[in-house]
Amino acid sequence: MNAIVDPAAIARAALEEAAKAARAAATILARAPRPTKDAALLAAAAALRARQDEILAANEADLAGAPDLSPAYKDRLTLNPARVEAMARGLEEVAALPDPVGRVLAEWTRPNGLVIRRVAQPIGVVGMIYESRPNVGADAAAICLKAGSPVILRGGKESLNSAAAIHACIVEGLRAAELPEACVQVAPNTDRAFVGAMLAAAGLIDLIIPRGGKGLVTRVMEEARVPVLAHAEGLNHTYVHAAANAAMARSVLANAKMRRTGVCGATETLLIDRAVAPSLLPPLVEELRALGCSFRADGAARAIVPGLEAAGEQDFFTEWLDAVLNVAVVDGVEGALEHIRLHGSEHTDAIITEDAEAAQEFLNGLSSAVGLWNASTQFCDGGEFGFGAEIGIATGRLHARGPVGLEQLCTWRYHVIGTGQVRP
Repeated sequence: MNAIVDPAAIARAALEEAAKAARAAATILARAPRPTKDAALLAAAAALRARQDEILAANEADLAGAPDLSPAYKDRLTLNPARVEAMARGLEEVAALPDPVGRVLAEWTRPNGLVIRRVAQPIGVVGMIYESRPNVGADAAAICLKAGSPVILRGGKESLNSAAAIHACIVEGLRAAELPEACVQVAPNTDRAFVGAMLAAAGLIDLIIPRGGKGLVTRVMEEARVPVLAHAEGLNHTYVHAAANAAMARSVLANAKMRRTGVCGATETLLIDRAVAPSLLPPLVEELRALGCSFRADGAARAIVPGLEAAGEQDFFTEWLDAVLNVAVVDGVEGALEHIRLHGSEHTDAIITEDAEAAQEFLNGLSSAVGLWNASTQFCDGGEFGFGAEIGIATGRLHARGPVGLEQLCTWRYHVIGTGQVRP
């Protein structure tokens, strides 16, 4: 008689084995000096370059196995020599950054002479659940390694071969630096039960970081029994103010929407001030349409450009991740902020204006993790912020917000230094 196979039990056992290995590695990694961690990152970067052909071949296999992907999703999955080089440079840039572990964040002396220091320390074991962007695995490995936290990676099923090839390079770096291979692990398969095991792993995993679409993040937030560093969908807005420079507005908006439509920093909605919409909206639409963009517009916008498709009830709540742009006409800064409050996801929003007072009013009125003035929303990226890499854009109210890099992946503890004091 064949035994009944329980996928959930198998996944729990695999996760427990990985997490225990990560916990053992954490005691070593947390105390590893900066030169050791940097050596691992630099060796891994060299391996990425040396194994580029293997990585690209693995990626071709992934692409061949998922022929029905949308263009934007395919773009996220695709690797090429430039993107492999970018991964390698990202590891080198993280290595060049100061060690975040052991930093004295604050220090003060009490009236009794006790010196109290708040000192940065690693979070512990991180679980990273992400969809099929292979470079996320390299970025997460780099940030977690430098921040002293082992990481268990679970990528999307479409990127299985690419993730394995990239992980082999990270392991090569760990070996070169004589750090435990369990500092960076990948899920053994793409079974969804492994994700469930990660989410239930209280006491084994210290922090879960989801990076992906609304469905993934919703599942993580609903099921997790482990603290979560949330990454919201990118319902991002670019607001063209009445005092915008027209040429700048055209250039910035084209980049914000069309540079890469499938990234979370892409603009999904154009808000245009009613005062300039009649003169600016037609050329903006014309230029974007020439780049392959389509539109979903409110009534005021369609009155100015009659050929635009009408926006449906849910369109302004949709993260298209594609060459589709919502358009709405608004009344001033407050009108733009009200639209963002109703439809945004507190990710990234921008204003284009030559009026500094209006820009400050807009930025101060946002609750978004990132606000920009006269710049593309696609700058919301850890590499562009000087973090070397990132492991997501945190948007919740009770933790770090914006791109999560080295400093944001550390917590702290207190060191108290005395001269023999006893408490009365």
